[in-house]
Amino acid sequence: MDDQTAAGAGGPEALPEPARADPIAGELVTETFEYDGGRQVTVYVPPDPPEAVVFAGDGQRISKWGGYLEAADVPSTMIVGVHGLADETLRLEEYSPVFDAERFAAHERFFVEDVGRWARSRSGVALAAERTAVFGVSAGGELALALGLRHPDVYGAVFCGSPGAGYKPTGVMLSSVPLMVAWAFGR
Repeated sequence: MDDQTAAGAGGPEALPEPARADPIAGELVTETFEYDGGRQVTVYVPPDPPEAVVFAGDGQRISKWGGYLEAADVPSTMIVGVHGLADETLRLEEYSPVFDAERFAAHERFFVEDVGRWARSRSGVALAAERTAVFGVSAGGELALALGLRHPDVYGAVFCGSPGAGYKPTGVMLSSVPLMVAWAFGR
């Protein structure tokens, strides 16, 4: 039973819907890259110059985030979403090095280097790691965790929800680790 059901639909304890600006003032841009036979990346470009950027796996799900950001009292934030694969096995192989290290390495290069370079050139924004984050939930959370720990020079923060248990950091911890925000869903 979720919190909404427990409180009763519309009851005084019901969870509020987040504020949303609709239609968005920013812009959604989707481009297809040659990687892996054609991979889409969707970017939410805010109406004001971005003060922060968040890179996310499963980017096909970011389209409504722009409205939430515009309605919230937060710094102008660009979201770069790399679309995930529909095939769950192949998605896991891209998102965690324990399943297929070679496939993960190729996706890591694409995500960190190619998409990062494209986002900087497309938006004209090159933010320091302190203003750049990587985000994901479930297998995407595992990807965010892996990329954030492997590239602290790129991502100054990791937002990771309910990651799987496949990613294990190297035995030697880095001297600089990004800010980590993790949460788990469950009963």
